[in-house]
Amino acid sequence: MVRGKIEMKKIENATSRQVTFSKRRNGLLKKAYELSVLCDAQVSLIVFSQRGRLYEFSSSDMQNTIERYHTYRNDHETSNQYSEMYIQQLKQEASHMIAKIELLEFHKRKLLGQELSSCSLQELQEIDSQLQRSLGEVRARKAQMFKEQLEKLKAKEKQLLEENVQLHQKNVIDPWRGSIDQQKKFRVIDLNL
Repeated sequence: MVRGKIEMKKIENATSRQVTFSKRRNGLLKKAYELSVLCDAQVSLIVFSQRGRLYEFSSSDMQNTIERYHTYRNDHETSNQYSEMYIQQLKQEASHMIAKIELLEFHKRKLLGQELSSCSLQELQEIDSQLQRSLGEVRARKAQMFKEQLEKLKAKEKQLLEENVQLHQKNVIDPWRGSIDQQKKFRVIDLNL
């Protein structure tokens, strides 16, 4: 026979409620014991009946378990508080950075010539002087790069000219040497005849 599903609500009949409490309490205590033995877990269970009677089970000293629980809970709450404070700090930094990025983008748009209608004459003069400084720095850097590139090309030209002179000297000397060697061969041949 299959047992029917029990609806989870307070049992109104006091006798039935007491019987159910006793049976379930014993089952709960048995399961706590089994969990501690099978899993080598430190288990403590405290149950107060409706009449105020205490029922407890502990696989080790109950007081040590309670102290350990309080220590863990305090440490956990403290770490949660630090985590929440850190998260709040990060949120503030993020909002500050967002505001800073928006301000930089606004200034960038002004430098690109956008949204200038809201600028005063003084702001336009400041933008103009900033652009002139930037343009001067860009031109100076460009001139520096051209100068460096020109120096590299001159050094390469000098190297190529030196190689050309060396090759020219080699070319002028080698044909004479070759002809002198050929003349010696012919002389040796002539002597043998």
